[in-house]
Amino acid sequence: MIKSAINRILELAVPNMKEINGRNYSDKVLTPIDAELRAAAISMNTLSGLIDYIKAQKDFKEIPYIIQIVSPTEVRLISGLDSDRKRETLVEVEAEIPDFSYGRFVENEAFIIGVQSKFLDGNAEKNDKPVVLQFAGNVKSGTVAEYGDTGVGQKATIKKGVSTMVEAEVPSPCFLMPYRTFTEVAQPMSSFIFRVKDDDRLGVSFALFEADGGAWKNEAKANIKDYLVAALKDFENITVIS
Repeated sequence: MIKSAINRILELAVPNMKEINGRNYSDKVLTPIDAELRAAAISMNTLSGLIDYIKAQKDFKEIPYIIQIVSPTEVRLISGLDSDRKRETLVEVEAEIPDFSYGRFVENEAFIIGVQSKFLDGNAEKNDKPVVLQFAGNVKSGTVAEYGDTGVGQKATIKKGVSTMVEAEVPSPCFLMPYRTFTEVAQPMSSFIFRVKDDDRLGVSFALFEADGGAWKNEAKANIKDYLVAALKDFENITVIS
């Protein structure tokens, strides 16, 4: 208690300033008081809401602003440097993305529902969503096998028609378009490793592993930038960066 009291007294004492070799030093840590006041950022979930806010021009000054695309799911509107050499964050936009368990095996029905509801049907020529759903919906328990020296390939028996059973290769890698960025922009298509596991207790389960090294993130950010640049082309004081 005595030690804390002494420290408190020392904190209240006037700092001693000293000049050494042309530089000023203090025996206390001094905290500068900013000349500028800054508001708390507004939280949003859509790019269209950000555009509406900018076009309303309610909180804007005659200074440059920056829209920073932090990630495929996060965008910020920030000001230029003020007199304190700091930036004010006016808006933070966080996309609401449906959750999907990538890299984890999921039981049959939950996997089919997830792919059906959280992946796009677009670009039918390259999109393997129908193939993946057909395989997952028709694979027969107890028939999954691995083949090949690397163990990457798999095959299983699936239903074909009312009563026919055929051996089929698991469609892997496959190309899919999950919801992973703002819904106002195009969702990137990327490759996935599709794996099947047959468990005596849990039955057949499926997993999707991302296989593009994260390249989809760059495409998503480029799509966001193109969308915002086109929507805000009349605002010369706003720069979009990613």
